[in-house]
Amino acid sequence: MKQIIYTKNAPEPVGPYSQAVLAGNTLYCSGQIAIDPSTGELAKEDITLQTNLCLTNIQSVLKAAGMDITNVVKVSCFLKDMGDFAEFNEVYATYFTDSKPARSCVAVKELPKGALVEIEVIALREF
Repeated sequence: MKQIIYTKNAPEPVGPYSQAVLAGNTLYCSGQIAIDPSTGELAKEDITLQTNLCLTNIQSVLKAAGMDITNVVKVSCFLKDMGDFAEFNEVYATYFTDSKPARSCVAVKELPKGALVEIEVIALREF
C-alpha cells in the first residue's frame, strides 16, 4: 500500500509529483530545493542558506510522515557547482550528526528555478 505525504510546512511541488510517498515502511521524498514554503520563493543565492532551507523542508516532510532525520537511510545531493561542496558539507553535517545515512553528491548543469542545491532522501520507518 502507498500513501501520499503532504504538508503545508514544505513547499508546494513545482511539477506533477508528490512531496513524498510512503510505500510500506519506506518513505521516498522528492527532491527539495530552497523554496520558502511561506512565500513560495527561492532563497537568495547562498549555498549555506539554500542547504539549510532544503534540509528544513525535508524535516517537515519527514515529520508529516511520522519520522525525523534519524530515519533517513539514503541521501542524494545535487549541486550546481562542486566549488560549493565544502560549504554544503558544513551545513549538511549539522543535520546528520549521529545517524549518518548513505549518500551520493554530484554536480549538475542546472537545477529547477536556478537553485544551487537539491536534496532528496529515502527514509525507513522502524517499528
